[in-house]
Amino acid sequence: MLEHGGRLLRAARQYGIPPEDWLDLSTGINPLGWPVPEVPARVWQRLPEADDGLEAAARACYGAAHCLPVAGSQAAIQALPWLRPRGRVGVLAPGYAEHARAWREAGHEVVPVAAEALTPVPSPASGRGEFDVLVLIHPNNPTGTTFRVEDLLAWHAALAARGGWLVVDEAFMDATPAASLAAFCDRPGLVVLRSLGKFFGLAGARVGFVLAGAELLRRLAERLGPWAVAGPSRHVAARALEDAAWQQAARSRLPAAAQRLAELLGRHGLAPAGGCALFQWVCSEAAADIHGQLARRGVLTRLFDRPSSLRLGLPGGEADWARLEAALSEPRA
Repeated sequence: MLEHGGRLLRAARQYGIPPEDWLDLSTGINPLGWPVPEVPARVWQRLPEADDGLEAAARACYGAAHCLPVAGSQAAIQALPWLRPRGRVGVLAPGYAEHARAWREAGHEVVPVAAEALTPVPSPASGRGEFDVLVLIHPNNPTGTTFRVEDLLAWHAALAARGGWLVVDEAFMDATPAASLAAFCDRPGLVVLRSLGKFFGLAGARVGFVLAGAELLRRLAERLGPWAVAGPSRHVAARALEDAAWQQAARSRLPAAAQRLAELLGRHGLAPAGGCALFQWVCSEAAADIHGQLARRGVLTRLFDRPSSLRLGLPGGEADWARLEAALSEPRA
């Protein structure tokens, strides 16, 4: 299994600190997520139904023509590579490592692609045919790199002209919806992944969406089988997607919190090299040492080996901000 953030129980055992005493900044999940109401008993007692309003809520929220609910975008990441013949797949690197792993395990040739190598963007007539599929994370995880919508659409056009796909993982996009490709997903060969785990803070519900053309979604649905998302998760997800007022408030709050985190880190000699509205990314040769020193103080971060770096999510209340400040203020070995 690949490493991920959120291994809180493992950290608790390793450092001898009870789980409830940690400040977990390892996941990039909104710490002030959507307030989940009580789920009616009838929702637990019935099989999930596709016409319960979830798809309509997602289409309206994302501005997409078609969508397929999945058990977190991870389910789609693992299934999509099996819907194409084996080919050459460019995957943004550094980036969410599950993408490269899934395409490689399905027999594709996977080529890491640096963000700077994606410019200049080719036109469909350029004749450049490096990849059958290009997989991007936007904003990128963990670097926070973003791309212009017009550049992404140009890449898609170049790929689609020869039967290729552009797959864009928008797990961290909800805070900046104007940069999304959701509205263009009826175009053949364009696949967008969305998740309720990060912005909405509903990671435990395991709800994501694939936005793409109707035929591709039909094939993906057949591969995933019935009842891909649990009924209670569907119930909660639909109501979160319909809550436009909460979403707007979160979009106003999160960028300010991200800037506050960047400034806090900078004051302690850890100026971020990148980030987005839900996390900051710090490059340092001493990343492993910093990660360990913070963990011994009950602050969990996400450590990366290549490049040596840390990703820190947002603290929640003022007590959490103060705790992070105090942990960073203590002398580092």
